[in-house]
Amino acid sequence: MLSYEESLKILKETNALLEGHFILSSGLHSAQYVQCAQLLSKPDKSANFCKSLAEKISKELKDFDLILSPAMGGVVIGYEIGRLLNKETIFSERVNGQFKLRRDFHISKKSKVLIVEDVITTGKSSIECSKLVSIADAQVVGFACLIDRSNGKSSINEKIVSQIEINIPTYKEIDLPKNLISIPAIKPGSRELK
Repeated sequence: MLSYEESLKILKETNALLEGHFILSSGLHSAQYVQCAQLLSKPDKSANFCKSLAEKISKELKDFDLILSPAMGGVVIGYEIGRLLNKETIFSERVNGQFKLRRDFHISKKSKVLIVEDVITTGKSSIECSKLVSIADAQVVGFACLIDRSNGKSSINEKIVSQIEINIPTYKEIDLPKNLISIPAIKPGSRELK
């Protein structure tokens, strides 16, 4: 398995860990931003990252039937972890702001489901996916991600299996540190601010 230092090095080499002034989907500001799409767009760099996460999942969550990932960010990582662990993998998509199963995807009653995504910060997408599992009368056995940047403050109460945990401080606009005030803010990511 990759160490913390090896994982961080890969994130920086692939421009998946960015420096600047960012407005996150939560509306909070930060000096760093994680863009896993950059990591996953470079198979030679992401292969070991994903393999290491799959090994951790195998050690900690041995018994599950299905992987469910939220679109957009979770689709590629969900597929890759499913491929490595030989598990069926599906994804949910937002329809009118709510996650739904489309494309004839189905969660079987009483199945055991692992929710996998790229980055967990607030846990919002993972929790929304877990509701789809409950509706199907199935069981969430755990949550996994490439990068856990929740700092233990996500809305997920269960353990999160991650390849790397990164603590990126966030700030309300009225509490910005001086070094961020002087840098123009950008809004990366796939979710629109409300």
